[in-house]
Amino acid sequence: MNAKIHYCHPGYVPSASKIFLVAFSEDVSLSSVKFKILDSDSREVYKGATEKICRCAYTGEFLYKGFFTAVTAPGRYQIVLDDFDVKSHWFEVSDEWLVRELKANIKSFYYQRSGVELPERLAGIWARPVAHLDDKLEFHPTMERAGLWNAHGGWYDAGDYGKYIVNGGVSVATLMLGCELMQAHSQKSSIVGGTAFKETYELPVSLLDEIRFELEFFLRMQDEDGGVFFKVTPYRWDGFVTPSESDASQKRYILGKSTSSALNFAGALAQAHHVYANVDREFAEKCLFASIRAFLWAEKNPEVDWPHNTEGSGGYGDSDLGDDFFWARAMLYRELKNVESIADVGVAGMLERMESQLLVDMDTYLPTYGLQWRSTQNLAWFALATTDCKWKDRARMAFKYTADEILHLQNEDPYGLSIRKFIWGSNGDIANHALTLYLAYEWLDDLKYRNAAMEQIEFIYGRNPVDVSFVTGSAWSSPKFPHHRISHSDGVEAPVPGLVVGGINEDRQDTHRNPHYMGESRGMSYADEQCSFASNEVAINWSAPLTAALLLLSV
Repeated sequence: MNAKIHYCHPGYVPSASKIFLVAFSEDVSLSSVKFKILDSDSREVYKGATEKICRCAYTGEFLYKGFFTAVTAPGRYQIVLDDFDVKSHWFEVSDEWLVRELKANIKSFYYQRSGVELPERLAGIWARPVAHLDDKLEFHPTMERAGLWNAHGGWYDAGDYGKYIVNGGVSVATLMLGCELMQAHSQKSSIVGGTAFKETYELPVSLLDEIRFELEFFLRMQDEDGGVFFKVTPYRWDGFVTPSESDASQKRYILGKSTSSALNFAGALAQAHHVYANVDREFAEKCLFASIRAFLWAEKNPEVDWPHNTEGSGGYGDSDLGDDFFWARAMLYRELKNVESIADVGVAGMLERMESQLLVDMDTYLPTYGLQWRSTQNLAWFALATTDCKWKDRARMAFKYTADEILHLQNEDPYGLSIRKFIWGSNGDIANHALTLYLAYEWLDDLKYRNAAMEQIEFIYGRNPVDVSFVTGSAWSSPKFPHHRISHSDGVEAPVPGLVVGGINEDRQDTHRNPHYMGESRGMSYADEQCSFASNEVAINWSAPLTAALLLLSV
């Protein structure tokens, strides 16, 4: 009888529940499994027995659940099953592992920077020279437009070298959501921005500065008429080469304008006005004006489709833009309500128009369990929940009802998950669900929501069927071969740290590449191989909710 222990590989927070699972491939006909917890001196500090829970529908495992919540003293520990001669790797009980992972997640965005040098003193062994300046780009031939455009900076989106407004928009908005809540708790100087953050965590810049690097790229992507270009793309997909090799081998282009890119831009830049108002007022006002111009362009051009071009980069096509209008409208409504004079921004009458449409939006686009680039309405509800308006309580209760649904699903799942299908980027969904749960905790002050959010994070960090801590560099089990061009081509054995991979994906869209998935069942649909783009790619919109959740759970 082979037993496996599924647990959070980096560790557990002292004040939180400490859950692990014991899994068998066959029914061992036991009502419980005895376990003990050893400290770093191999002394027994706790002993108990697991409870039998069920046979997992998506793995076929027979599962037992154990708790050692009473172990709160900081230190290194190990779970031991004497009856089966099985023990876990060592893990921590401390708050520090969350802080370390927060630092690594934030710095992963720095490693995704385009168009700048990453010097060794800041990037360490993952240093690289400047590449993809993108400051004099031609327009893609399909646009039939002459001239050059400056689209310098920004983050590479995922495992490729494309830079996208749509996915970038939801990513920076998610990060700023976390920053907003920290600012509300007067913790900006030590967590979100300022020199204390830089010195404490040894980051190149603060989180706000890192977000601004992407926002500056956004501002460069706005056309003179207020519309926003869709993406920066190579003509064809790059191989697994360095940014410099990519730069030398083919041209990059500005591609398209669309309603979706304008709305993502408008929503993100309106939120930036809120977040940076007390940090850099001039920059905040620049963001607000740019947001208004983009939103007005989208109102005049509500059905400009995304450029159907996937020859060199991802698509990010969206057929329903109502949620994006809701997001941009609600964020602008929040900001315009608080400007000193509506005439100052030249949009008299805009608030009244927005109020009538927001009523329709709220009835049409209820909160989802978590943000996705195709479903952005949670950002709209967040805007309404954080402004002094007549819908504030309605918005907060909407999040409560959504969080309660997540809790119900979570309580029915043996791994404590609220997702019911492992899709492409399932770890991003899980992190987003954790973020929704945290919002309910923020406004209701009920610890059950915070604890549930922490359980979702623990799944990402190892308490899962495949025994992988899905963030590079986070544990002994973390991915070694992510689908990430920089990590593959830089000549460094270890991948760039702090990147969350997509995770278990039962659809396995990459079987033609012959990855070696960890089992036949849908819950084992993961392969730590570079070829497995369906389960092992990275993306900023998966890293963003994990970063925001870690930011909020670490304080």
